Amino acid sequence: MLPFLQDLAEQAARELDPRWHAYLETGAGAEISLHEAEQAWHTYRLRPRVLRAAGAASTAVEILGTRLETPVAVGPTAYHRMFHEQGEVATAAGARAAGALMIASTRATTPLASIAAAAGPWWLQVYLTRERAAIEGLVAEAAELGASALVLTGDTPVLSTRARGRDSVAQMPLDWHQVNLGRHLRPEVDAMRAIEQDPAASLEDIERLAELSGLPVLVKGVLRADDADACLAAGAAGIVVSNHGGRQLDRAVATAYALPEVVAAVGGRAPVLVDGGIRSGVDALVALALGADAVLLGRPVVWGLAAGGSEGVTTVLDGVTADLVEALSLAGVAAVGALSAADVIAARR
Repeated sequence: MLPFLQDLAEQAARELDPRWHAYLETGAGAEISLHEAEQAWHTYRLRPRVLRAAGAASTAVEILGTRLETPVAVGPTAYHRMFHEQGEVATAAGARAAGALMIASTRATTPLASIAAAAGPWWLQVYLTRERAAIEGLVAEAAELGASALVLTGDTPVLSTRARGRDSVAQMPLDWHQVNLGRHLRPEVDAMRAIEQDPAASLEDIERLAELSGLPVLVKGVLRADDADACLAAGAAGIVVSNHGGRQLDRAVATAYALPEVVAAVGGRAPVLVDGGIRSGVDALVALALGADAVLLGRPVVWGLAAGGSEGVTTVLDGVTADLVEALSLAGVAAVGALSAADVIAARR
């Protein structure tokens, strides 16, 4: 982990309400997947090129028609008002200042319109709710507000048993839960049950969301080649390799190990993004060399948010991007798009 990220993590731990800090840092079960995530990236080794006059490397990328200054993006995380009074609005402003993509969560705690107004390029992460009117209304709203894609999370048919902070969400103010989804519910329904994840979500929902919104739909939570194929066949416009930050099925494979298999299955048909344990520009370089089009940061962005609001978020994104630029230059690579699988090998685990 980059030293400045460690400093931000420690500052967040000091400043946050212990309930909210536990919610942020917990994994599922024995937290095996949580603790493996970072180390898995360290098992790869780089093969630098020499005398290539790479100069100052470019980090610009284009994903689904959107040009970004950096492939380091804000992954979807919930309940940002736990961590800063301005919540997702501060996160969106910080991402915009860094020239980075933000993926806003279905479980955002500030109005979607306010997030959209503060953001640069942004997507909406989607949980399929028991009462479909809630998420369908939010998706339609996101399309009207300028979201350029949806990210359907597929690895949460039910919420796992978390190791820490089990009661944190239950202690949140009700209006944080309802600020977005609640507007799209019928008055007579049980609001909290209505916005729970629907365990009956299926591949058919990919095309339904695309038709409803007119937006491309990526599927997040993919760790297998056959799932990647199935999602693309069902209409997905992209894949996000993720094990939910070690928060869902404990002992799920680390994303650093799953990524090559998924990239091979996708075969260039759609963009592939990855999250999980990325804590430096060198980690990002490995992921990009293995075939990812962008990397998503979760907890590090929240550490920056908790420690410094929007400026803290920018600090995280700019700092990891700067580390990526240095790593590219040292590897003799002029631009992110010039990376290939030949630049990295798997060391013995």
